[in-house]
Amino acid sequence: MTTVDYQRVLLTGAAGFVGFHVAQALLDRGVEVAGIDNLVPYYDPALKQARLDLLTARIGFSFQNLDVAEYDALKAAYDAFDPQVVVHLAAQAGVRYSLENPRAYARSNLDGFLSVLEACRHHPVAHLVYASSSSVYGANAKVPFSEHDRADHPVSLYAATKRANELMAHCYSHLYAIPTTGLRFFTVYGPFGRPDMAYFKFTKAILEGKRIDVYAEAEMSRDFTYVDDIRDAILRLAGTPPAPDAAFDRAAPDPAIAAAPYRIYNIGNHTPVRLDRFIEVIEKACGKQAIKRHLPMQPGDVPATYADVHDLAERVGFSPDTPIEEGIARFVAWYRDFYKI
Repeated sequence: MTTVDYQRVLLTGAAGFVGFHVAQALLDRGVEVAGIDNLVPYYDPALKQARLDLLTARIGFSFQNLDVAEYDALKAAYDAFDPQVVVHLAAQAGVRYSLENPRAYARSNLDGFLSVLEACRHHPVAHLVYASSSSVYGANAKVPFSEHDRADHPVSLYAATKRANELMAHCYSHLYAIPTTGLRFFTVYGPFGRPDMAYFKFTKAILEGKRIDVYAEAEMSRDFTYVDDIRDAILRLAGTPPAPDAAFDRAAPDPAIAAAPYRIYNIGNHTPVRLDRFIEVIEKACGKQAIKRHLPMQPGDVPATYADVHDLAERVGFSPDTPIEEGIARFVAWYRDFYKI
């Protein structure tokens, strides 16, 4: 297995939820980080600024406010910093918002990723690691979801853009020998999380004594994955770029591998939790019961997610394992402290 001892990482989406945690961990290891983010106000800009304030106070962190879809500016950042590894986490997130504002996803997730790939083409790096999503599995009913299964039936535009990113990465790995690794995140949660996510909304409403909207409670389950586990998987994989796989069979192509330096991995807790159980854990951490309004499943949602993480464990000897009881307790404690409750 090829490894890279990297000391300079260009990190897009540095002021985002996962990006913030990855940046902190890289800085803790003495890695120099060039952070990029355009601070788009999809959710509370004050939260993004709070993350950024903590990062800019650290030695070894530099920051540029720019949109990754602006190729010339991004390429200039590459050239100035000379990264060994690029971790691309910048994206327009959110399944339901993609129904309201589809063009935001085309610009950020498609044009933005093309800029990243082009920059890596013209300024070669040892490894490009990028965020995909469990949403790509879409209408698949076979669980657990495996990277080796086809993922050709997305049920939201967000999912379609993430699947497109994987296909775009394969093209650049094939054409220009850029080592790329796509990471399919499964429902990430934890401190400094995104306010548009259900666990964040539920915690806020429960503590304020307000009603929560619960969609298809009896039908929904999710593979909730604590952000520290996501972070650790990214850091382990960043130093292990893929090589072309000699086992790739063009007559029966495996979606997870390639004859190019290209791989895809699930990063999930491989333990799906029913939504009603998840709410119970939040109630216990908050010390209050939820006031629920039950609603049907929303367009773009899928009933269940469940990650097969065999390949991840085999590659880097690690798989996420933080129980929701532990992860939610940490999140609620952070929430109370951050919002002075």
